[in-house]
Amino acid sequence: MSFDAFEVHGGLPLSGNITPQGAKNEALQVLCATLLTTEPVTLSNLPNILDVNRLLDLLRGLGVKVEQKSPHSYQLQADAIDLGFFETPEFRRDASRIRGSVMLIAPLLARYGQAFLPQPGGDKIGRRRLDTHFVGLQKLGAHFDYEAEKRQYSVTAPEGLKGTYLLMDEISVTGTANVVMAAVLAKGTTQIYNAACEPYVQQLCRMLVQMGAKIEGIGSNLLTIEGVNELKGTEHRLLPDMIEIGSFIGLAAMTQSDITIKDARIDQLGIIPTAFERMGIKLDFEGDNIRIPQQDTYEIQTFIDGSIMTIYDAPWPGFTPDLMSIMLVIATQAKGSVLIHQKMFESRLFFVDKLIDMGAQIILCDPHRATVIGLGRKNQLRGIEMSSPDIRAGVALLIAALSAKGKSVIHNIHQIDRGYEQIDARLRALGARIERVEG
Repeated sequence: MSFDAFEVHGGLPLSGNITPQGAKNEALQVLCATLLTTEPVTLSNLPNILDVNRLLDLLRGLGVKVEQKSPHSYQLQADAIDLGFFETPEFRRDASRIRGSVMLIAPLLARYGQAFLPQPGGDKIGRRRLDTHFVGLQKLGAHFDYEAEKRQYSVTAPEGLKGTYLLMDEISVTGTANVVMAAVLAKGTTQIYNAACEPYVQQLCRMLVQMGAKIEGIGSNLLTIEGVNELKGTEHRLLPDMIEIGSFIGLAAMTQSDITIKDARIDQLGIIPTAFERMGIKLDFEGDNIRIPQQDTYEIQTFIDGSIMTIYDAPWPGFTPDLMSIMLVIATQAKGSVLIHQKMFESRLFFVDKLIDMGAQIILCDPHRATVIGLGRKNQLRGIEMSSPDIRAGVALLIAALSAKGKSVIHNIHQIDRGYEQIDARLRALGARIERVEG
């Protein structure tokens, strides 16, 4: 029996404290980075989510010793890698299920001069090309082949990797992470310009420095890396997940709830709190906690000249694309109107038909833009049966369902489980009526 659906009874105010899990996107990077050393690496605050567990299984298959120290802490040691695992059907099956598997390439290439990768999976949110990864590694000395029959990439560096100047053709988080992991063991100096500088990449760089890497410019878009011969083990704690934090802010606003987000690392959230305040949501900062007090209504601001507010995504330190779905949902019950402009991915707005079926007033202008006319709570959303297309849209629909009148059923919730740890149990602790049912 597959419990791949949520049954949600909405319209209930929630209350209480909730602590965000460790950052999913950081977890995938630092787990792959453990392959860069033969010594033990201890990672704490790892989220217990589907994508992380799949990557841990891949690492075990490669011969990495994985020891769970506590529910969210693991020690990994990559001192006996089995490169033969690449040839197994299990590797091709499991690696193709998770897009983060692309970051296995660089550390294995740096240490062993070869790596393989099936066409990776992940969210169906439009074209997400791998050129940035491959071009960057090629400039460091790697050679690529694509085996069409196996749908598999093979990567070799027979003469080793050599430092160079890299101008990234797009600001890719995982592409930057891959190049950084390759460069730390390459010969000579590597400069990466137009690098992604999200907190995830900063955390990866800090962990690598603790392991003995030489990296300058952390937090900027220009990284200078002096290659070293080997790296040592370390201990590293992951940041709280800023996407979960934004999701919980949206949840509190939509359900008229009083919720406190604990241990939020506010200093690492960039403009995320400001963006929610522009939507009219009140935030109280209490130390490192964020309290969202109960609000009967919230009103979207306008620009200084009175024109309609536009919320758009951009590479860090701009507003993260992973929270655009949340912004769109909370706009449906706000006072006022807003243009949601999803610039970085072309299919992430294709869940709005479900919100329209729930009673929202949304005009989908094109694959990248949607205009939301806020209902100001005059008309409560109604529960419907729907399906989760990807992680972020799935949680946005879940928030809509929790605010809606009546019962909703959300199918395909393994997509939500890929990025949110035990979300149903944690929401029930706040007073939500949500159960897993047969999908």
